[in-house]
Amino acid sequence: MAERVAIFGGSFNPPHVAHVLAIAWVLATEDLDRLVVVPTFQHPFAKPLERYDDRVKMCELAVAWIPRVSVSRVEEELGGESRTIRTLEHLATEHPDWSMRLVMGADLVLEVDKWFRFDRIRELAPPLVLGRAGFHGPGVPEVVLPAVSSSAVRARIERGKWEELRALVPRVVLEHIRAHRLYQHHASE
Repeated sequence: MAERVAIFGGSFNPPHVAHVLAIAWVLATEDLDRLVVVPTFQHPFAKPLERYDDRVKMCELAVAWIPRVSVSRVEEELGGESRTIRTLEHLATEHPDWSMRLVMGADLVLEVDKWFRFDRIRELAPPLVLGRAGFHGPGVPEVVLPAVSSSAVRARIERGKWEELRALVPRVVLEHIRAHRLYQHHASE
């Protein structure tokens, strides 16, 4: 029988509480064996990202306490620009016993026309779309996630608003950010 695996990709620049809530929501509401977090290696739209190793480590810290969740470095193994289609095709080849679903936030549903070969993505891993506060439109489900964004988190870090960040970023991730002085010189990204 196929192993049911949700794939949750993203920049995770940095991972925040809405990412953790998305993982918990999917595991609680869908019939899955596990969920794999896949940090983007190199952003396809050339957005500047914090070092890959730091983003992977922050993801590992954020999800360490959640059973059936792992963090994959598959996009680093593939190298170059990260594309969802390439990652999913690789995972399908490497794990022919997997039945995959792609976890997507409602904000991404509004951008699927920009995605490379979204029709094939839908075949390989039918999307599990999670509603997000502030995003409405056709095919966008009811809100399940708060309006927390990595860009807002980075802006608060740049301004030294550490108290405000306590409700937005997992404690262990915030500790890593502070210890390694991440995001403290490039909030405009």
